[in-house]
This record gives sequence, C-alpha cells and structure tokens, in this order.
Amino acid sequence: MVFGYARVSSADQNLARQLRELEVFGCDKIYTEKQSGKDFSRSVYHKMRSKMRFGDVLVVHDLSRFGRNKKEILNEWKKIMDEEIDIVILNMPILDTRKYKELEGIGQLVSDLVLTLLSWMVEEERNRIRAAQREGIAIAKERGAFRGKPKQYHADAKGKDKVIYDRAVELLTEGTSVMDIHREVGLSRNTIYSIKREIEGKSSRNRVIVK
Repeated sequence: MVFGYARVSSADQNLARQLRELEVFGCDKIYTEKQSGKDFSRSVYHKMRSKMRFGDVLVVHDLSRFGRNKKEILNEWKKIMDEEIDIVILNMPILDTRKYKELEGIGQLVSDLVLTLLSWMVEEERNRIRAAQREGIAIAKERGAFRGKPKQYHADAKGKDKVIYDRAVELLTEGTSVMDIHREVGLSRNTIYSIKREIEGKSSRNRVIVK
C-alpha cells in the first residue's frame, strides 16, 4: 500500500498543495496533520506508522514534512528502512528508495549522504527562524513595541479575574506569604510576584517625601 503524509505546523496553514501532489502520485491512503515538526510526538503520524507493513511505500512532499530535528529525522528514516518500507520524497527524486533495490549498498549510500545533508539543512533553517524571532522580539522591546502576553489579573480586570486580583492584593497588603496566597487563590507565584511589584511601585509613586 502507498501511504501519503501531509503536515503543516499550525492550524491556519493550508494542506492543499501537499494533498494535490500526493493524490497525483496515486497514494492509496493519505494522512494529514496540523502539528509542529519539532519531534515525532504526533498522533496522526503514529497512527499511520502503526498500519504500515513490509513492502509499503511512504510518500511525503519534502523532508521537512518529516520534521525539523536532524537526529530524529535520521533515526526515523532508519527505522522505516529496517522495516523494509520504501520512502519517496517528492521534491527530491534522488530520495526514492525504490530506485535502488537492485543496487545493493548503493541506494543506502545515496540515501545516507543526501539525507544527512538535507536533514542538516532543515535543522539549520529551523534554527535560523528561531534566531530571527528572538532578534525581532529584542528589537521590538528596544522600540517599546513588544508587549508580550496581555496580563489577565490586573487592577482593571473584569469579573472573576478582578475578584482574584483584588483578593491577592488584599492578602499581600496583609503581609501574607506568596506561597499561602498561591494556595488560596490559585495564581502562580510569578503572577503574584508581578502583582506585588505592581502595588509596591504604586505605593512608592504615591509616597510624599518631606524635606
């Protein structure tokens, strides 16, 4: 049986192009997944692998659909090869293990060389994206444009969040320990420390200095 696997990293990305190519190839069964490729902890992928047997073929659009971790890509490739399942990477025709069945050793050599290079490139691209994201956040912070995740518990919060915030402020004012506040209201210690810094800051700004 010919299995097709299509994956994108997030729910707002489109699988249409991959699906079209897998259908044109003639896959008998196509599995789709919208999940990060940082590792192989993917439920749909594992479901597909559990159904694959000796002589089957796995088809993906490009190597990054496997994942973005060099070591894990290489390990997964080896496992599939050991089960005598063929792999076809559509945008890299040289990575079609069906071509080398009559060339003992040559197919494995070609696959090893190309796969090592490509998996390294995939991982480098992932690292490059991460570095760019970090740099972008750092620049935004310098410009005052990066605000991070909005606060949930603050003086202008509404409903239940406001009730919890007010209780945390009340307990802090009474001198209750952060751990005891955490146990009573359920806020994380980091959030409580943030509220504490906030009210201490307001207190210092409101303090009248007499000379």
